[in-house]
Amino acid sequence: MRKIIFLLILGFRFCAFSQTNTGTTVGQFLLIEPSARLTGMGNIGVTLFDEVSAVYFNPASSGLLQNSGVVFSHSDWLAGIKYEYSALAIKTKKIGTFFFSFTYLNSGEIDVRTVEKPLGTGERYSVTNLAMGFGYGLKVSDKFSAGLQINYIQETIWHSSLWAVALNIGIIYELWTNVYLGASISNFGTRGKYEGWDLRIRYDVDPKKYGDNSSLPAELFTEKFPLPILFRAGLSFQSSLSSSILTKLSIEAHHPSDNTESLSFGGEIKFFDVFSIRTGYQKLFQKDSEVGLTAGVGIQYPIAKYVFKLDYGWAEHGRLKSTQKFSVGIEF
Repeated sequence: MRKIIFLLILGFRFCAFSQTNTGTTVGQFLLIEPSARLTGMGNIGVTLFDEVSAVYFNPASSGLLQNSGVVFSHSDWLAGIKYEYSALAIKTKKIGTFFFSFTYLNSGEIDVRTVEKPLGTGERYSVTNLAMGFGYGLKVSDKFSAGLQINYIQETIWHSSLWAVALNIGIIYELWTNVYLGASISNFGTRGKYEGWDLRIRYDVDPKKYGDNSSLPAELFTEKFPLPILFRAGLSFQSSLSSSILTKLSIEAHHPSDNTESLSFGGEIKFFDVFSIRTGYQKLFQKDSEVGLTAGVGIQYPIAKYVFKLDYGWAEHGRLKSTQKFSVGIEF
């Protein structure tokens, strides 16, 4: 336990002393939160553990899951980009919970434009991103849970791509009854470097010299860029207003390696353990933030040994308007 807490503190110090300039990292799709339910609550999830997609925010949540489950999420992201996420958690009786996740983002086809042909060359390209992860969570004691996840990440732009490997690690601790403290570090890993056909060019060593070979085959070499490391820390509280009304409130602080610090908060009211309404606010105090208010609804219903969940989340994006997410999940 002490070693895990030490690693989290070390990661926080690493983020605190790294550069915080926007646009200095690759793999920005890793920062898109997948859960429609938690989107409605302000995208706060570092202390929540009652759905499979909470492993995205904190792998320690898998150790506190009551059942095995699977979830699928879809979002029509900004500028017509398609975002897909799925996760499967398998809970064992004695050795903890294993989980798998898959994230995929596709820009769709885009016209190739150049300085000479600003209206298009007739060619089309696309940008795709994917992340595949395997993780494990364990409830170490009655009050403490820890977890980790290893991700393989790939970004592809037309014929060029990069890859990287990253680690997510987190803890959740129950301070008092139904009051939880959580912390996690996401995307701590290797640097990515673009390689591929698009970097192959024809090169003229001396454009002013005539008679030499002005079309030598050459290749451009790109720099290695880091992933967007994100440190999360949060506090959540659950309370029953009556036998049929349950409330959850949560607040979460973010310290990214490529942006300024921010604060997100949100809540949920569940009626008869079936219908939920949610709202929240994300990235408060972040410099030049375009996000803010969030809202959502959800339905869950047990059938035989299964619990089916359907969630919808909406998030404001300022001048970019808004995004919507849909999630379908089954617990078993």
